[in-house]
Amino acid sequence: MDLTEDFPDIDNFDDLTKKFSEYMKAERSSSQSTIQAYVRDIKNFSEFARKNYIDITKATRQNVLSYVMYLQRCKKAPSSITRAVAGIRMFYQYLLKEGKTKDNPAYRLKLPKCDKKLPDIMTVEEVDLLLNQPSQSTFKGKRDKAMLELMYASGMKVSELVSLCVDDVDVDLGFVKCVSLPHARIVPLGAPCIAALADYLSYARFYMIKEENEKRLFVNCSGTKITRQGFWKIIKEYAKKANIDKDITPHTLRHSFAAHLLENGADISSVQEMLGHCDISSTQNYSRLVRPRIKDVYTKTHPRA
Repeated sequence: MDLTEDFPDIDNFDDLTKKFSEYMKAERSSSQSTIQAYVRDIKNFSEFARKNYIDITKATRQNVLSYVMYLQRCKKAPSSITRAVAGIRMFYQYLLKEGKTKDNPAYRLKLPKCDKKLPDIMTVEEVDLLLNQPSQSTFKGKRDKAMLELMYASGMKVSELVSLCVDDVDVDLGFVKCVSLPHARIVPLGAPCIAALADYLSYARFYMIKEENEKRLFVNCSGTKITRQGFWKIIKEYAKKANIDKDITPHTLRHSFAAHLLENGADISSVQEMLGHCDISSTQNYSRLVRPRIKDVYTKTHPRA
């Protein structure tokens, strides 16, 4: 399939999507996973346009609506369709900026409503059980304990965790600096997390790093930067060991961090800041988890419930 036919005024479609990816990273500070999803959606739309003899540089609002209806006929989830249109809209915004089209056919396009799925969270007891699994008699165990404690204490993403440098953590003042753009922020840490980090830094990290000038806070057993996939395997290992009957992922700790803060009275704007959410509606989703819990407590404890 020759996708360059979709763009009579554009020399190379792959080159264009590459430049679009660079634009999303440099000017929109989008994550790599978001960029990859957008590019995939753009290529799918391009294929649809080619099959329907649509010049993608001159696509109309009706063309995009036809694509949305096509995705609905294919039984795509509303969330997938919403993301696809968001990617198309962003792509045309880039084309407009580059002068390669005269209109954004996806601008203010009404999208199908998405029922937001409530995130899975752990109970406080399950978190304690998970965090107490790593052995403190090995370097790896001390590292794993520090990583798990830090994830739950800060609510950071796994991509932020594995990118941390030693200088991003201050165990004396008790905070961590998350440098993920555009949501760079400072999050305070609790005593158990500080103790685990101090133990790892004092008695394990020096023996695990491969090079003395290694800046990364956490390294794998080969002494180099740990990966997201590596941490995913670690958390799965300890969840299984703890016999927790839930699908525990790194993001589960982030969800649990937010829900437990709100459940214990934290104001939503503070939680939003600690999570690095640009839009408070993302944080408000956790409130839907807390409401039934509060109602349950009320029902069980209020004398006239």
